[in-house]
Amino acid sequence: MGRGGRHGGGVDRHLAQVNCIVFDKTGTLTVGKPEVVNTRLLKNVVLRDFYELVAATEVNSEHPLAKAVIEYAKKFRDDEENPAWPKALDFISIPGHGVKAVVCNKEIIVGNKGLMLEHNIAIPIETEEILAETEEMAQTGILVSVDRELMGVIAISDPLKPGAHEVISILKSMKVKSIMVTGDNWGTANSIAKDVGIDTVIAEAKPGQKAEKVKDLQASRYIVAMVGDGINDSPALVAADVGMAIGARTDIAIEAADIVLMKSNLEDVIAAIDLSRKTLSRIRMNYVWALGYNVLGIPIAAGALFPSTGFRLPPWVAGAAMAASSVSVVCSSLLLKKYRRPKCLDNLQIHGITVN
Repeated sequence: MGRGGRHGGGVDRHLAQVNCIVFDKTGTLTVGKPEVVNTRLLKNVVLRDFYELVAATEVNSEHPLAKAVIEYAKKFRDDEENPAWPKALDFISIPGHGVKAVVCNKEIIVGNKGLMLEHNIAIPIETEEILAETEEMAQTGILVSVDRELMGVIAISDPLKPGAHEVISILKSMKVKSIMVTGDNWGTANSIAKDVGIDTVIAEAKPGQKAEKVKDLQASRYIVAMVGDGINDSPALVAADVGMAIGARTDIAIEAADIVLMKSNLEDVIAAIDLSRKTLSRIRMNYVWALGYNVLGIPIAAGALFPSTGFRLPPWVAGAAMAASSVSVVCSSLLLKKYRRPKCLDNLQIHGITVN
């Protein structure tokens, strides 16, 4: 049963007809386990104190990048497994941009360049250069301001899933257009899209904007599937013709999606489309077979041949023939149990990806 009352047959039909897939970036095309790889301080401040403020602000966020920052900040608290960070007041999360709060009587803003500009925080040329370098390496640059003054840049890396490029290539051979949508900045988004082989990118998108892009594609007569991990993707999963939650790490993803891929393997997206196409093909074949069988069999059972040949079916034979029609269709459908995923997936080195 699909969400919104959409039944399983309808999902199969739409998935078989999908010709455009919108991929979220974090946790879908990437591994979803981002790590802090570099910190550039812009002011004379102790690194431990810097991360104390950042972690206190980010601890209330559920975003994977926030969790990566907190894990890194724990390294400065070697003596504590679960450190107690300073209390954050007036915490606000701005989807697709970042967070802000008051920590130790200081206004802390952690997020992207757009968030800083919204708060009229000046970004020096040297900081722009740092962000550019970070984006060229397909890393996400997070800016940190304290009392409306930039304090540092945190570079976070979330590597692509092994085999992601091959999956996109296979989808192209299946005549399925791939699009990447992310709340990340344009530089990082374009670098990752280039690595994976995706031509169309939507970056710095808020959750609602992801859903709007899906609707725009549908208005252009695309049958759209949205693939995401459920974090900030739920509106788009609901808006798409077929919502596919990959990894199924959140209850909201399971609720919003039509199809839940329990593993975090991108190859399952291809397998799902291929299975749906084969299922729809089998349904059509069953219709043709049943129609032809009955068009031929019913007149014979009714005695159409009797006037010219003297031949007619005994009632028990006619009844058995009618039952055989249903049995043949059921047996044909049961052959789908022998389904094997496309051979082109066997060589992909993307097995065994797990997300804790």
